[in-house]
Amino acid sequence: MAHRFIVAVAAVLLGIAGWFGATPTTAHEPDPTPTPASIPPGRATVVGIGDSVTSGSHCDCTDFVHLYAKWLPPSKGGPATAINLGVGGSTSADLRSDLEHPSATTRAVSRADIVLVTIGANELAPLQRTWARVGCGSDCWQDSVEGVRSNISAIVHDIHRLRQGRPTTVLVTNYWNVFIDGQVARREKGLSYLRWSDRLTRAVNGAICRGARSAGARCVDLYAPFKGGDGRQDPTSLLASDGDHPNAAGHRLIARVLLAATRG
Repeated sequence: MAHRFIVAVAAVLLGIAGWFGATPTTAHEPDPTPTPASIPPGRATVVGIGDSVTSGSHCDCTDFVHLYAKWLPPSKGGPATAINLGVGGSTSADLRSDLEHPSATTRAVSRADIVLVTIGANELAPLQRTWARVGCGSDCWQDSVEGVRSNISAIVHDIHRLRQGRPTTVLVTNYWNVFIDGQVARREKGLSYLRWSDRLTRAVNGAICRGARSAGARCVDLYAPFKGGDGRQDPTSLLASDGDHPNAAGHRLIARVLLAATRG
């Protein structure tokens, strides 16, 4: 009995000493989009949703969704199965509606381990006419930009709802320019247009990222990779002949940036 009492007291004292001497843990904010770590190599499914950038419009090439899936490392479940559901002309409101009603999109997203989202530029197109007619600053585009932010947030929430709590990586990109850029824009629209579209793009990029992060997704910047941090880099070599969509080099770049975000 005495021996058991001594052992018990010693255990209590060691526990107290260990408690006081323990290294405090630091509370880290969890990664909002942890890549599923338990997927065997070659078993991941990647779904791309969004507009004509996602679909690979104006580029007779392999789109970034398929490149990303092909290059996804085995540690992340790659090479993965790719499903590209990008739709030319689609707006964030269109995509939000698609995700809120049974469709091919909802069925694919419900099976996706990784979802890539690029959306939000098309609803801004009417602003070009306003700018050409009377000018269009932040007061003019504020409502449209806020609408994109709200829709992006809802889209990410819908993705998680469709996934029913299963580990899912959601990567939402922004844009290098929501309209045409590079030499095509300079030739057809002029420098004043380029400066204006750049200001608008920066505004909507911020809104896209706020909407994505508020709903638990990772925002992936495409502005700096295409145009440099200061916006002075000419993106022509990354754009198709229409000056609007990425070419093969542009799609490869987007895929690499997304892969870097997945590893990060």
